[in-house]
This record gives sequence, C-alpha cells and structure tokens, in this order.
Amino acid sequence: MPVSRAPGADRRAPVILAFDTAASSCSVALARGDAVLAHERREMRHGHAEALLSMIDRVAAAAGVTRGEIGIVAVSVGPGGFTGIRAGLAAAQGLAMTMGARLHGVTSFAAVAALVPRLVPRLVPRLVPRAADAPLLVALDSRRADLYVQLFDAAGGAIGEPAAVLPTDLGRFVTAAIGEAPLLIAGDASEIAAATLGSRRGAMIVPGSEPDALGVLAAWHRRPKLADPAARALYLRPPDVSFPKAHRGGGL
Repeated sequence: MPVSRAPGADRRAPVILAFDTAASSCSVALARGDAVLAHERREMRHGHAEALLSMIDRVAAAAGVTRGEIGIVAVSVGPGGFTGIRAGLAAAQGLAMTMGARLHGVTSFAAVAALVPRLVPRLVPRLVPRAADAPLLVALDSRRADLYVQLFDAAGGAIGEPAAVLPTDLGRFVTAAIGEAPLLIAGDASEIAAATLGSRRGAMIVPGSEPDALGVLAAWHRRPKLADPAARALYLRPPDVSFPKAHRGGGL
C-alpha cells in the first residue's frame, strides 16, 4: 500500500511512531497527538525486519517529521509470528533509545479492539446500535491449527485472558465467557472464527479489522495506562524450534 498522508495537526502535541510487525503484514503510522499524519501497510508473511526501517523513513518523510521529533514509540508485542515480533521489538527498543523516546507495547488483541468502534458503522446500519453494545471476540491467525483469541466487553475491557484455542473448542470458549450474547468478531482470523461459530445467532464480522499500526496508535490513545512500558513479547505458545540430535559417537 502506498504511503497515505493526512493533514497536519497541533504542533504542540507529541509525535507518536507506531508499527506492527506481528501479523502477516508490516505497517507503520505516525501521528501528532490524535491526528494521523501518515501511514503505510504492506502485506507480507516474512521479511518484516528488512522492510520496517525503510517504511519508517518513508512515512516520516510523508509526514514531514524528523526522527528527533518523535517522543513516543508504540509497538505491537503480539501474539503473532515469532520472527516478526522479535524484529519489531528490537527496532522499537533501538529507536526509542537513540531518539530518547518513551517506549510502549500494545498487544495485537488490544490494537484490533481499539479500532473496532471506528469500523462498526461499516456494518449494516440496522445492526449498528446492537453491534455497538455487543461483546467482541478478537481472533488472530496463529499460522497453526489453533486461533489466538481474546474477548472484550463493549467498553473495550478484556474479558479473561488471551488464549490459543482450537476451532473445535471455540464455541465452548465463547459461551463460557459471555453465554449466548450477540457477538462481534474481528481480527485477521475473523472469518475462520465466524465459520466455526456458524450456529451461533447474532455473530457479526467487523470488516477491515486486521492488525495494523493504526490500531496500535488507537490502543495507545484509548488506554495509555495499559500499554506496557517494558514492551514485552506476548507469546501464547513456545516457538517451533528444532534442536540438533545428540551425537552418539565415542568422539568429542
């Protein structure tokens, strides 16, 4: 996606750099206060580390912002792809240190949930009043058989802890938390989750709700006290690592 640029904002407001490398895309956004100045998103399963810094430079140029003006770095901490999460956290820590900026981590769940209020009007108009009051299921692609999921109430508060859940267990997971209440479903695995919950009445997909740097920005603005200054990675399962077989010979 080409860099998009928005009009300028209050020059006294802090400049926030946000990016997301945890999902199957790489996205960067720059804002001054509440106003988004520029944004770029590229779909990719791999190569986040190689793409990120040049994307940041392009977005900063489009926004007319120098790195020295950036006072806050907000980064997605996952869950998602292990390599992408590590690349994003390493870049965020390095940039924050060199620029003297504050560092904040935002979970991919919180980033998606923070964007949903802006996206709900895209639903069929007659459903919007009901949708605005419905609990939210954020479902993320784990790149394996399970889904990464977390539930939120209509005010954006988390309902329970995030989890890795097999599709066959998703119905029980949701019902145990919210009963048979109407449900919004968001995230890059929302269609899979919705298909799994097909027999559930009142379930609605929120279109365009994939993880993105704009969600990281929205989450930072919406709940800055819940952002993690340590920016620690959120992994819901250990990485897939293959260890070399032990040498069984008699030598060293």
